[in-house]
Amino acid sequence: MPTVHFSSGSGCQAFTGGQSELEVEATTFRRLVLELEQRFPGLGKQVEEGMAVAIDGEIFQDAYHAELKPGSEIYLIPKIAGG
Repeated sequence: MPTVHFSSGSGCQAFTGGQSELEVEATTFRRLVLELEQRFPGLGKQVEEGMAVAIDGEIFQDAYHAELKPGSEIYLIPKIAGG
């Protein structure tokens, strides 16, 4: 199963009861967002709108259709706003 890691300060742990990593069944990033939203209402939206994603060490600008494999490591970190 893929594992999702939330960076500290991301705000995601407020949705997960303090958990900083979760195992998921999703096979794409889109399904990951839907699974997180179903398990922790509000988290999917938080991830979709405010998080950058790295999957197995590769940073994605648009991860929507990125494939997740068994054993994939997904890191979610807050997006940095530019000015």
